[in-house]
Amino acid sequence: MCAGTCRRAARVALALRCSRSRPRTLRRMPPLPRRRRRDRHGRGLRGPLSPPGTPLARTRAQVFDDLVLDAVESLEQRWADQLRGLEVAVEDVPPTDAPSPGPDPVPLGRAFPATPGLAPRIVIYRRPVETRAVGPDDLADLVQDVVTEQVAELLGLPPESVDPDYDLRDDD
Repeated sequence: MCAGTCRRAARVALALRCSRSRPRTLRRMPPLPRRRRRDRHGRGLRGPLSPPGTPLARTRAQVFDDLVLDAVESLEQRWADQLRGLEVAVEDVPPTDAPSPGPDPVPLGRAFPATPGLAPRIVIYRRPVETRAVGPDDLADLVQDVVTEQVAELLGLPPESVDPDYDLRDDD
């Protein structure tokens, strides 16, 4: 028995139950509303534009996390002993009570030296870095530079000696 026949039989049974209070009157129940589908113009059902797991389905935060990991891995190849135990974190925005370490009022990252019981760590702030980048290529370069600057601050070295490809950006 199909679903439509079962519904019809249920309506008739309900009508019969209701009609027993009145002798010999059999009323037909109004039809149940049909379930609408969203294929109104023959273009198929709605669905995701790209399946999960494809590059189109990645969020900006996921792409940024990968850029930070790539930057840290490139520095770990050169400074493996000094960066052992380094923790790297990504936060969306810097806390409002954090002092700006440089001339810029909004920091792009922050370095925290090792303290007893805590490993050294750097924090990269995603939204300020994304705001300053012009495009995807510039974003990758800027992330590399910010990570290099923070690692250089932890090591007490100039950024040029930590990463030979470090770019000094002009604010033209």
